[in-house]
Amino acid sequence: MKRPWNIIDLPIYSLVTKDKDGNVNMNICTYVSAVSMKPKMYAIAIDYKTKTFDNLEKSSIAILQILSQDNMKLVRKLGKNSGKKIDKDKYLKGKLLLQDWNGEEVLKGACAFLMIKKSSCLQNHGDHAIYLFDVLASKTVSEDNILTFQDLIENKIIL
Repeated sequence: MKRPWNIIDLPIYSLVTKDKDGNVNMNICTYVSAVSMKPKMYAIAIDYKTKTFDNLEKSSIAILQILSQDNMKLVRKLGKNSGKKIDKDKYLKGKLLLQDWNGEEVLKGACAFLMIKKSSCLQNHGDHAIYLFDVLASKTVSEDNILTFQDLIENKIIL
C-alpha cells in the first residue's frame, strides 16, 4: 500500500530560480498547490538545504514549470543533484535544453509555465519552507503527456 500522500497522482513541476549572478538553477517540485483563485496564488514547499531555497531568499521572481513526459530524463539531474554541487546552468545550456519564454530561460518541452512572484514564506515548520507566490503570467503549451508522480515510480526514478 502507498503512503497516503502518494495515493493521488500529481504533476511534476520544476522551479526555475536564478542566483545573484543570473545563473539558472532548476529543481524538481512535487509539493505544489494552487491555493487562491483571485488573486491566483500557488504554495510551493522548498527544502532548506537547496540552492533553490538560497536563491529564493535573495530573489522574488521564479518560473514554475509543469513538466512533460519528454522532461523525464532530466528528473534525476534536476532533482537528485544539488545546485550547490553541480552547475545546472552550464549543464542545461550545454545540452541545449533551454528556450526563452517572457524573457526567461525555461525547459524545452515543458507543458506549461507560470511566472510567479514571492509573496510570503512560512519557515521553521518541518524540513521545507512554504512559499506563497502570486502568478504574474502563464502559458499552457500542451495539456497532453504531463509527467506525473506515478510515472516517476513506474520508471524507478523514485521508490
